[in-house]
Amino acid sequence: MSSTEFNSLLLGNADFLRPYAVTLTKDSESAKDLYQETLFRALSNRDKYLAGTNIRAWLYTIMRNIFINNYRRGNRQYRLLDNAVGDYLLSHQPSAIGNFAESDLRVKDVQMAVYNLPVIFKQPFLLYFEGYKYYEIAAILNEPLGTVKSRIHFARKMLKTRITRH
Repeated sequence: MSSTEFNSLLLGNADFLRPYAVTLTKDSESAKDLYQETLFRALSNRDKYLAGTNIRAWLYTIMRNIFINNYRRGNRQYRLLDNAVGDYLLSHQPSAIGNFAESDLRVKDVQMAVYNLPVIFKQPFLLYFEGYKYYEIAAILNEPLGTVKSRIHFARKMLKTRITRH
């Protein structure tokens, strides 16, 4: 499929994404951003689209995955609108103060548990924890994707057993 054919197919089937973006984000500005990001990713990954398959399902999947990844990364911002002129956005400030001494002890426990993991599990887990995707970790460590996923899974299981909840 040529890029011109793909572009016309994409543009002819992209309008249905707008309401879906609003449904996911519950915000018109975030929905516009999600819509644009979806079209950008579809254009940049047009070689992965199989001609003759359902392009709407493909676009839905791209949009849903972008939304989920952004949500998991914490891109969702808590904002309050000030009713003053211009409707300035204010950052959300938590009203409760945490017990930092206790949380520091927990962080040290977690760090020690991660440090004590076998190297074969620690490397992929730390890369995943830093935000790398599975396929990126597989490329960095020169390991198969399934091996990386299982090692991260087992590292999590080991950490759960080593870190006791109080």
